[in-house]
Amino acid sequence: MDLNKFTDISKNLIMQAQTAAIASGHQSLLPEHLLKVMLDDKDELVELLLTSCECDIDKIYNDVKLSLSKLPVISGSGSGHIHLSKEMAQVLEEAVSLAKRNQDTYVTVERLLQALAIVKDTNVCKILLAHGVTPVKLESLISNMRNGSKADTVNSEQKFNALKKYAKDITESAMAGKLDPVIGRDEEIRRTMQVLSRRTKNNPVLIGEPGVGKTAIIEGLAQRVVVGDVPVGLRHTKIMALDLGMLVAGTKYRGEFEERLKSVINEIIASNGTIILFIDELHTLVGAGATDGAMDASNLLKPALARGEIHCIGATTLDEYRQHIEKDAALARRFQPVFVSESTVNDTISILRGLKEKYEVHHGIRIMDSAIIAASTLSNRYITDRFLPDKAIDLIDEAASRVRIEIDSKPEIIDELDRKIIQLKIEAGVLEKENTESSKQRLVQLNKELDKLSIQATELNSKWQAEKVKISKMQECAEKLDNARNDLEKAQRFGNLDRAGELMYGIIPELEKELAKCEKPSSNMLKREVTESDIASIVSRWTGIPIENMMSNEKEKLLRMEEEIGKTVIGQESAIKAVSDAVRRSRAGVQDANKPLGSFLFLGPTGVGKTELVKTLAEFLFCDRSALLRFDMSEFMEKHAVSRLIGAPPGYVGYDQGGMLTEAVRRRPYQVILFDEIEKAHGDIFNILLQVLDEGRLTDNHGKLVDFRNTILVLTSNLGQEILINNKEDVDKESVKKSITSVLQHHFRPEFLNRLDEIIVFHRLAKEHIEKIIDIQFSLLQKIIDQKKLKISLSSEAKLWLMDNGYDPVYGARPLKRLIQQRVQNNLAKLILANQINEGDRLEVVLLNDDLAINKL
Repeated sequence: MDLNKFTDISKNLIMQAQTAAIASGHQSLLPEHLLKVMLDDKDELVELLLTSCECDIDKIYNDVKLSLSKLPVISGSGSGHIHLSKEMAQVLEEAVSLAKRNQDTYVTVERLLQALAIVKDTNVCKILLAHGVTPVKLESLISNMRNGSKADTVNSEQKFNALKKYAKDITESAMAGKLDPVIGRDEEIRRTMQVLSRRTKNNPVLIGEPGVGKTAIIEGLAQRVVVGDVPVGLRHTKIMALDLGMLVAGTKYRGEFEERLKSVINEIIASNGTIILFIDELHTLVGAGATDGAMDASNLLKPALARGEIHCIGATTLDEYRQHIEKDAALARRFQPVFVSESTVNDTISILRGLKEKYEVHHGIRIMDSAIIAASTLSNRYITDRFLPDKAIDLIDEAASRVRIEIDSKPEIIDELDRKIIQLKIEAGVLEKENTESSKQRLVQLNKELDKLSIQATELNSKWQAEKVKISKMQECAEKLDNARNDLEKAQRFGNLDRAGELMYGIIPELEKELAKCEKPSSNMLKREVTESDIASIVSRWTGIPIENMMSNEKEKLLRMEEEIGKTVIGQESAIKAVSDAVRRSRAGVQDANKPLGSFLFLGPTGVGKTELVKTLAEFLFCDRSALLRFDMSEFMEKHAVSRLIGAPPGYVGYDQGGMLTEAVRRRPYQVILFDEIEKAHGDIFNILLQVLDEGRLTDNHGKLVDFRNTILVLTSNLGQEILINNKEDVDKESVKKSITSVLQHHFRPEFLNRLDEIIVFHRLAKEHIEKIIDIQFSLLQKIIDQKKLKISLSSEAKLWLMDNGYDPVYGARPLKRLIQQRVQNNLAKLILANQINEGDRLEVVLLNDDLAINKL
């Protein structure tokens, strides 16, 4: 027998059958060996044909194994030698004959199976006939599967039923109720159907940003096809999603990929318009499967698209379409773009309400309507690098997942109780070894306490387990209700009125009653709802923005913002009030949402609290003093320094690294940004700041938009400090501000100054402010030495001395900090190193001989 007439897969199966026969110690190669290997190998074509014959494959396999077990086993010197049996030779000859009759060049796997069913008086033929696998049935199934194609290569099996191998039937999933409902995309679905119904160029390509719902539109179209809510020309069609990864996977030799794709195209052409091919990520076609001298997938598709022989829907992003598809004009002209815009917040709320039940069934919890509204509004406001509705759906999904994990985990109250019991048991174990009277009394007391806690723990555990069972029952009931509704839809679609009536008036109402009963709250040990605060918590975790605080205690905190900041920043009440008002406006949502939270220009002499206010603001808003991005503008005096902020242009060193400003804000979108000594910056820096101050966004060197709407911009300047230093106490502050404004107008352009929320003038510190600053500095010192368990205080005489010697109207509070460092911290360090101070000592800074000294109390 010439095995060169067989395809690679057929040859491989015959060789495996021979190996199996030798391994089993059989004397000859029989048809049973071949069928067993076919079933062991789970060959796709064999399984498909047998399944289509409506037979039980497992029963056939068991019958074949039973037949083989009855064969005699050869051992000793005769084992390992095998010959081809008469029956097997007949099967192979019949397979070759079948191939010739059907004008096939090679014998394929399905012809081998057909030959096994044709050659009579063999055990395999009897087994197959007993299970309803007849030659006539197989011939009909093979001809339908092949669609007229011939086996003319050694890999011919890959051509047959290619769509089933390399594509997924979306309409089948829609019919089974596996797809999520599609809401609010009627216009795009209608536009897609309109393009599909055209005579030429009837291949729509959905173009939109990632996450706007391109794939969902195709799923919505599939659902409409299933219910018949489509034009007559699209009824009875199937939408098949091409898996390009499966097409490419395993293509070892040149031509294999092209052969697979051609077989997919041929099957679609043979369907006479009943199959619509959907290619997600359409740009991946360009270059897919291309090796040296080979054609890529897009070039193989072009002829069929041009002739209108296949219907194809693509989906890709705007950037990828421009980069890959538009460059190939011949490919681009064969597709008709359908642009998919981002959903609005209101549309997203509607979409989430439609999906709510699916997520409730999956997670076994309830999703409150307030959580749906919060997911849409908060994601739109704070998650700027992704698109609706995808980011809002992800928020709901993750929040629901978090609540479910909390249900499955041990409640905190039980966990604390268990830890306490373990701790007491350890203590009791130690006391049992002691013989003293006090130990025995303590042991009796411990045992009573342990008994009490154990009863309490048992009760709580029982309550927890009962609640978990109730939640599981609720989830099971919700799943049954969801399945029943899917069954009702199918029954109505296929006209099964008896089943539809039974479901609508019997099963579904009963399940709804049962679910309502399960949803009645029994106790508050386990949280079963996703609320607004859960959504806020997830957004905070994703972005670092403390939104969850805004929903609880931060409202009160914002109302007393001046008081809180005034504890650290002394003597600048008007500056603190201006900043506080701007922050409150933003957080209350009564200012333009497309601008930064606040933009301020701080003016004043050195040492009056400008930088301190910025640091305190970062700590107040973000609970983190390091949430401050600082730029010293004396480093940005040259024209080319702009590229350091937004990134180097293409072709220059550092293009791939991004800008110092844009990258920092992209990674942490919620922070205070300080531009120190802004007057020293080059003029071009102000041009990019105009966009940030006005629109709350900036485009980096890669063309990506960076969102500044959640940042606070603070610019400091020393312009006009001479006016403030020379200013006397009795001079009107308004006239001083006018003088400084005049100086600013000479240095900065009007459009820059007009875009700032506030220009805040810091006045020089008076002597009475120094006393409060001394108290703040000593409280900071106390925090430093707390780890050494030392306490320090300041006598009234020492405080007066510091006020007299540390005050300088020109340099502000900085000389005071240096004086405390020199006269207090230096002396303290010497005493600690000399071991003259021990842990727990109380110290007092006193005045001695017109200098400061440290005494132990």
